Amino acid sequence: MSHGVKEMTPQELLEKLEANEELQVIDVREVDEWNAGHIKEAKLIPLGFLPHRIDELDRDIPIVMVCRSGARSHNATAYLSEQGYDVANMVGGMLAWPGEVEQ
Repeated sequence: MSHGVKEMTPQELLEKLEANEELQVIDVREVDEWNAGHIKEAKLIPLGFLPHRIDELDRDIPIVMVCRSGARSHNATAYLSEQGYDVANMVGGMLAWPGEVEQ
C-alpha cells in the first residue's frame, strides 16, 4: 500500500526560508542539474546517495526535499518518512521555484 507524503509548495518553502525558519533543504538532483541553479540554502545529496548519506540529516529539524519536477524528491520523501524523519516534498520542483537560484 503506498501512502501519501507530506507536501509543501515552493511558495511556502520560500516564505519559511525568508522567515529564517530552521529547515533542512535537500536537493536530490544530479551534480550537473545542481550546477545549473539551486536554492541557496539547499544541500546536494543526489538521490542514489541518500541511503549512504542519511546520517548527514538531523532528525530534529524538518526536511524539505527538492528535485527538478517533484518526482525524485517524492520518492526521497517517502523513503525518509519510512525512516522516521519529519520530511516534506516540494511539489513542482525547481521548475516551480519562485525564488532566486544560485549557481
